[in-house]
Amino acid sequence: MSIEVLNESGHEIDVTGLARLSRFVMDQMRVHPLAELCIKAVDEDTIAQLNEQWMEKEGPTDVLAFPMDELRPGLVNEEPEEGVLGDLMLCPAIAARQGAEAGHGTVAEIELLTVHGILHLLGYDHAEPEEHAEMFGLQDRLLASWRDPATAHPAAEPVPEP
Repeated sequence: MSIEVLNESGHEIDVTGLARLSRFVMDQMRVHPLAELCIKAVDEDTIAQLNEQWMEKEGPTDVLAFPMDELRPGLVNEEPEEGVLGDLMLCPAIAARQGAEAGHGTVAEIELLTVHGILHLLGYDHAEPEEHAEMFGLQDRLLASWRDPATAHPAAEPVPEP
């Protein structure tokens, strides 16, 4: 998988950790191993401009998802489709406020927004109550699995030095 994490936000974020989390989520969702994803952390002004331009909404938001090849989660007995998953725009400044309000901090909020954004890129939505329940349930399960120290997932293990 090609996962690029760019930080243009002015806030410090763990770009390696976000790449590992993204790889974990994409593996769990059976996304093709050669799929591409770009995550860009931006400031509030930038995300507000993007939110107005693309979503026709005023003001900054926490995460925006821009799907490219409309990839969907892979099925167990089928080869997943190769392509570009898309781009995520995250705003760490908003994540910091939301994380404080939720009582779980900035890092946990950025992880939540990353998983949420990837699910949007995979076609999940939460406009209707059934969609909301499905998407947020899946998001919670993915985050719980990622954070569970008893779950050995290769994406979270450090890469050995050559």
